[in-house]
Amino acid sequence: IVDVATDAMSGVTSQPSMGAVLNSLPTPSSDFDQNKLFEINNYWEQVRQLYRCFDPGTQATNSEVYKHEIPGGQYTNMLFQAQSLGLGSEWKRVKEAYTEANEILGDIVKVTPSSKVVGDLAQVMVSNKMSKEDVLTKADSDSLNLPTSVIQYLQGYLGTPKGGFPEPFRTNALKGKPLVTGRPGASLEPLDLVQIKKELVERYGSWIGDRDVMSYAMYPAVFEEFAVHFNTFGDVTKLSSDMVFQPLQVGQEYVYDLEKGRRYYITPVAIGQVDPKTAEQDVFYELNGAPKATDSGK
Repeated sequence: IVDVATDAMSGVTSQPSMGAVLNSLPTPSSDFDQNKLFEINNYWEQVRQLYRCFDPGTQATNSEVYKHEIPGGQYTNMLFQAQSLGLGSEWKRVKEAYTEANEILGDIVKVTPSSKVVGDLAQVMVSNKMSKEDVLTKADSDSLNLPTSVIQYLQGYLGTPKGGFPEPFRTNALKGKPLVTGRPGASLEPLDLVQIKKELVERYGSWIGDRDVMSYAMYPAVFEEFAVHFNTFGDVTKLSSDMVFQPLQVGQEYVYDLEKGRRYYITPVAIGQVDPKTAEQDVFYELNGAPKATDSGK
């Protein structure tokens, strides 16, 4: 099995180029229509341009992955997090700490969510200027505050890793906290999905559906953040990506399809100065040719 990615999304921290792999075969498979693959790739080239503001700036493949073993998707996420936390200049140390954190946790298989456990521990080590020896020595000390993800991993909430948990680090770090034995899902209390939906509807509104209930059941904090955003700004999925990710440009016309048969043409005309007292500013625009004005809010 060879894991590949469409050309526009391949390389660097992603998988090898699909087109390159297919064309390197002695006899290209007739199961793949090259022209259709080109169409798919052209689409993703355009999508990648829209999301370029999230590009971490990684320019080339780095064989250092064979040492630190950071999964590709997590590599870019951790780089962004390190820069956000002011650790961008210590990125080299972050990668070294990831290697050490992985060793501390027992050289585990690193996929979501286990890879996050390793990354969280690495970030703590760098932020507190701790070495592998420091973590192991202070594991049973009240001065060492391990991330919640690390504690839950050691308790067994992600299952039991091949070869078992690292001792005595596990015992020292948990300080008597309860353990989960066997398959974690087998001991979970049953969820009352009907009651959860009722509570979510009362809290956020009648738009809550079964998919929202499942999202909340798996990621409650993330869903609650989404629900607040939805109730504040509406369904932003109706907007084109450039309207969400980039500031609206004065003089440029934007098309907004609210629903089938209802299309709006929005053209920003001018943006006022920010009021230092309210942190608000006036925005002047045309809506389907009619002049409008409003405050952009805080």
